[in-house]
Amino acid sequence: MFSFFRKKTAPAAAPAAPAAATVDSTSVADEVGASPAAVVATEAVVHPVERPQAPRSSWLGRLKAGLKRTGSNLAQVFTGTRIDDELYEELEAALLMADTGVAATEFLLADLKRRVKDTQATDPAKVKALLADALAELLEPLEAELTIGRVATPTVMMVAGVNGAGKTTSIGKLTRHLAGGGAKVLLAAADTFRAAAREQLAVWADRNQVEIVSQAGGDPAAVCFDAVSAGKARGCDVVIADTAGRLATQAHLMEELRKIRRSVGRAMDGAPHEVLLVVDGNTGQNALAQVKAFDAVLGLTGLIVTKLDGTAKGGVLAAIALWGRERVAAGGAVVPVYFIGVGEALEDLETFDAREFAQALLN
Repeated sequence: MFSFFRKKTAPAAAPAAPAAATVDSTSVADEVGASPAAVVATEAVVHPVERPQAPRSSWLGRLKAGLKRTGSNLAQVFTGTRIDDELYEELEAALLMADTGVAATEFLLADLKRRVKDTQATDPAKVKALLADALAELLEPLEAELTIGRVATPTVMMVAGVNGAGKTTSIGKLTRHLAGGGAKVLLAAADTFRAAAREQLAVWADRNQVEIVSQAGGDPAAVCFDAVSAGKARGCDVVIADTAGRLATQAHLMEELRKIRRSVGRAMDGAPHEVLLVVDGNTGQNALAQVKAFDAVLGLTGLIVTKLDGTAKGGVLAAIALWGRERVAAGGAVVPVYFIGVGEALEDLETFDAREFAQALLN
C-alpha cells in the first residue's frame, strides 16, 4: 500500500457497488450553484479490482532497471584500479552527460573529493560508494510526503506540465492509489479544448470508480471552479484538476494557469493546497528550466518526475536539488519531488527516496 498520504479520520465502510449512472448537468448545477451548461459529471461504472501490493523491494528492482541507462555511464568510471585526476575527469564528463548540470556536477565533485580525503579511500569501488552518499545527501531535501486533509477538506490539487510529460497518466495513477486508500476523489478535466485529453481522464475516472467534472470547449477556470464547489458539496477528500499541457514560453497559456489558480481560490479559501508539476525525465536540463518557469507563475509545491526509464539524463534531479538549496539560502522553500516514474504500469510510480535513488543509480 502506498503511504504517501494520511487521513485524519478512518474512512467509512465502502457502500455497495452502484449500477452505472450518469449525473446530468442540471442536477450537478443545482448542487454547486452553477449553470446547467457549465458542468457535466459522470459516475463511473464500478469494476472491483484486486490490488496486490508489491513490496518496496520489488520497486527497487524496477528503479535500478529504469535508471540503468543513466547509471551505466557513471559505473564505467569506477572500473579501474586508481584514484587520480583522470578518474575525476571521467566522472565529470559522465555527470555532465547525465544532465546533472555544471553547477551540480562541480558541487558533487568537490563534495566527493572532500569525502575521499577524509576517509583516505584508495579503492575506486569505495569512491563510488562515497559518491552515492554525496548524491543521497544532496537529494535528501527533495523527499516529502504528499498529505491530504492536513489543511482543509477537500484537498485541492492543481496539476500542470508541458505536452507529453505524462501528466494525465500520472493523475490517473495517483487517483488510483488515493481511491484505493479510501479517499473520495473528484477529477476536473480542465483541458477543455482537446477532446483526447478529456477522454483519457474519463477512462482513468472509470477505472478508478471516481467522478469527473468536464465540459467540451468551455472555460478551464470555470470547470475548476465548478469541480471544487462540487467537491465541497459532496464531501470529497481530494479534488484534482488536470490542466492543459503547455510550454512555459507560451505567455498567454501561462496566464491562463494564473486565472485557473485564482478561480480555484475563489471556490475555496486557501486552495489550491498543492500545485504539482509533472516533468519528463527525458528532457534533462530543460526539466529544471520548466520547474523554474512554472514555479514563477504558480508557486509550485511539488514535482512528479516521469519516464526516468527511457533516459540517460536522470542526473537532472541533482540539478533540481541544488536549485532547491539556493532557494532555501534565499529564504524560500524546497520544491519536493513527491513521486518518480520508471514505466507505464501502475506500480511504476512511487514515492521518491533519495538514498534508494542514489544507490539504484550507482549500483
